[in-house]
Amino acid sequence: MRYRFLWLTFVLFFISISGYSQLTDLARLEYSFIPQSNTDDDYTRLRALINYPIETKEDCYLVVGAEYNRIILDLDENYPFNTQGLKLIHIIDLNLGYTFKWNENWRVGLKLNPRIASTLTKSLGADDYFINGGVFVINDRTKDESSKRPYRLILGLTYNATTGLPFPLPFVSYYRAINEKWSFNAGVPKSNIKHILSEKSSIQAFVGLDGYLAHLQEPSVVEGQNVDNISLSVAVGGLGYEYLFSKHLVGYLYTGYTFRLNNVLRNEDRDEVFKLDDVNAFYLRTGIKFKI
Repeated sequence: MRYRFLWLTFVLFFISISGYSQLTDLARLEYSFIPQSNTDDDYTRLRALINYPIETKEDCYLVVGAEYNRIILDLDENYPFNTQGLKLIHIIDLNLGYTFKWNENWRVGLKLNPRIASTLTKSLGADDYFINGGVFVINDRTKDESSKRPYRLILGLTYNATTGLPFPLPFVSYYRAINEKWSFNAGVPKSNIKHILSEKSSIQAFVGLDGYLAHLQEPSVVEGQNVDNISLSVAVGGLGYEYLFSKHLVGYLYTGYTFRLNNVLRNEDRDEVFKLDDVNAFYLRTGIKFKI
């Protein structure tokens, strides 16, 4: 049980890391789908994000925004308990960010994410609220024409209340252009190697993590144990395609296969109580984003 929760902690920590990159997305609409192989269960996520940057002074920006995730669990397998209260999960984030130029080479980014993660079947309580955040330093040389292989390095510390760890954790992400056509990004929640097809399109091979933890407002008893939370952790690999409709408007499609899927009901201490279907399956994520 402890090992499995450490895997969830690993996923949720690195999902929270993607918060800095989201500051560069001004708007996003996304659809994700995992149909479960050999079962009647499905996972669907609808996601909407909007950020608004406010220039406070030269090269300094306050970013205010919000994100909403609607997670639909079609649990049609014959489980030994009522799954009605598990079918719809809401994750609502308030995005507060600030970024400024530290010196000629480095930029600092700060991010705070108050979160509601719950089934929202009743009035909100203390267990429905979480606080996530991070601080990052960025050395972005991707537009340096004097460099033969432009790169971007991000170092940071992040805190995610859903992991259950009471201290910040470190983060490193590294992007480098190999030549005019090829580049790679080594990091989590996503690593990839990308090939530019044209001025408007590119393909990539990727591996990534996805997941969440949410509070169940109508706790139940499963196999003699109280269930208070639900979590999903996914590791996936596959191919992706991006198309630039304009300099800032991007459409994307990622498809692949999960090589680890863990959908679990947990107690108040977040220990595993019951594992829902965990058969690996096809993965699809598509959407459109407007970015800086």
